[in-house]
Amino acid sequence: MKKLHRENRRLRKPMGPKSEAALSVALLLVGSFLIAISFNMFLVPLGIASGGVSGISILVNRVWDIPPAYTQWALNVPLFLLGLWLLGKRFALKTALGSFLLPLLVLFTSDWHPPTDNAMLASIYGGIGVGAGLGLVFRGRASTGGLDLAAQLLHKFTGVRLGLAVACFDGLVIAAAGIIIAPENALYALVGLFVTSKTIDFVQTGLATSKVAFIISDKPEEISQVVLHDLDRGLTKLDGHGGYTGEARTVLMVVVGQGEVSKLKGLVRTADPYAFVIISDTAEVLGEGFQLP
Repeated sequence: MKKLHRENRRLRKPMGPKSEAALSVALLLVGSFLIAISFNMFLVPLGIASGGVSGISILVNRVWDIPPAYTQWALNVPLFLLGLWLLGKRFALKTALGSFLLPLLVLFTSDWHPPTDNAMLASIYGGIGVGAGLGLVFRGRASTGGLDLAAQLLHKFTGVRLGLAVACFDGLVIAAAGIIIAPENALYALVGLFVTSKTIDFVQTGLATSKVAFIISDKPEEISQVVLHDLDRGLTKLDGHGGYTGEARTVLMVVVGQGEVSKLKGLVRTADPYAFVIISDTAEVLGEGFQLP
């Protein structure tokens, strides 16, 4: 049964280009819809401008009463054209649809009524919705445009780290919200931004966390056999040397699921009670025996 299971994993084929493109578009559509309804139901009514072009559109709406979707189009289009010119056509294919689609969905859902007038709840649930939507978009290897494009341009031509560039642009928008709307709104915007970033990470990596184990033992072959046949997991043998003795040692690297950790420790203990085992979290694992994103 285990042999058949391994053979079935080997027979799985990756998706073709057309299937990948269809999945990418589907994730972009669903993600953009989640962003749009979360934006209109939680962030806009309470003036929570948590960064990006969407945050700027909220500020413009508060000052000049211009619908946020129009501001987003007005900013996304020139940023997209600038990115197309400076970053190339490959960039354009990944951002053209998202740059147009998200403001359109924001416009279509602009009359959805907010379920709460509590700013803290709105910042939390708005952050969750926007983060979930962005996570789906990123899983589809797409983009919704916005200030992320400006951050990429800044990174390309000044060498500023991309994460720092994004943080700087978002920080400027949140600071502007504190001046234009109220300092309290800027604090809620920070909460929303934090929740959004954590939700994106959650959608990207999921609940299932894997573990990577490094095993140092005088009986590497015995441990290899129980891992391969009893645990039904592959492993990698690494060459190592003792720091004190300088002796050559074999280090076994094994990646397992959360539920397999106890079994792995029991098998190693049985094969070699004196084995040295290091187990740590790993955020993402791709390949045979592990689910692809």
